[in-house]
This record gives sequence, structure tokens and C-alpha cells, in this order.
Amino acid sequence: MSTDSSTLLPPPPPVFGELERNWGWLLLFGLVSIVLGTLGLGMTFLLTEFSVVFFGVLLVVGGVFQLLDAIKCRGWKSIAWHVLIALLYVGTGLLMLLQTELAALSLTLIIAYALIAVGILRAVMAFQVRPSKGWWWPLLSGVVSVLLGVMILLEWPQSGLWVIGLFIAIELIFNGWAYVFVALAARTAAKERKARGSVTA
Repeated sequence: MSTDSSTLLPPPPPVFGELERNWGWLLLFGLVSIVLGTLGLGMTFLLTEFSVVFFGVLLVVGGVFQLLDAIKCRGWKSIAWHVLIALLYVGTGLLMLLQTELAALSLTLIIAYALIAVGILRAVMAFQVRPSKGWWWPLLSGVVSVLLGVMILLEWPQSGLWVIGLFIAIELIFNGWAYVFVALAARTAAKERKARGSVTA
């Protein structure tokens, strides 16, 4: 008499864990993120300035804590470099706080050149795997990154006043939708688990 081996196997562990019960909180977080990102699209300049100020505050606070830590590191051979790095943190943070627009323009240039460099590298990677299926996806991604970088450079310095805020707003929207779909998937998994439990019972 043969027995179906699948009936002898324990049920697979839940992928979402306790999220199957608490999916509503993640759904709420995702919706709030989408709303904040959508609002941010209409105030990219303010969002850019806020992000620069926030980053500057982080640098100042981190530098101050590193200086305080240096007081407790007497006798360490590298303490001079430790203090120098802390001073650079504090100085850069203060510069970002006092010259917010200049910092935004500089960060935008870095973002533009980084997008171009990453796009070129993705294109090279795509041609390296060209015989394989789907090789054109990294190529397309690379082309889009290069175009974005070039567009930012062509609009610079005006683009420095809104690019960072735009990127943050878009990230909030995509992040929010991702969590919404994860929350809904967790809810579906919970319903399916309850249905299987009632059937086996």
C-alpha cells in the first residue's frame, strides 16, 4: 500500500511570519510613504533643502561624537587622523548647514556623474553577458542611467535645486508601493493558511 509522501511532510514554514497577523501596519506605512512621496513631488526644492540640512546635521553630530571619543583614546598612534576625520565631518556639516544651496549643487553634480558612470558599467556588463537571455535589461538600465545623468548636467545648476528632492520623493513612492504589495501578499498568505487549516480540520 503506497502512501503519498506529500502528506507525511510537515507544512512549510510561513514566509511572512508574524506579518501575516500584522500586515495592516505595513500597509499603513506603505500608504503613508506613498502620500509623503506624492506631496514631495510638489515641493522638490523644499525637500532638497531639508535633506541637505538633515545630512549636514548628521555629519556635525557624528563629528562631535567622534571628537568626544578621541578624548578617551589618548596614546593611540592614529588619534591625530581620528581627530582630523572628526573635524572634517564637523566642517563639512557646518558648510552644508550654512551654504545649503551650494551643497545641493555639489551633491547634484556627484549624483549626475555617478549615474553616468554606473550606466556605462551596466552597459559593459550587458555586452559581456550578451549571448544569455535578457542581456538587454541591464543595457536598457544603463542607457536610462546615462540619459538621466546627462539631463541633470544639461540642466545644472538649476537642477541642483530640485533633483535630490525629486529622487527622494520617487524613492518614497516606490518604497510605499513595494510595502503595500508585500502587506497584501501577507494578508493573502494568511487567508490561504487559514483555509488549509479549516480543510485539514
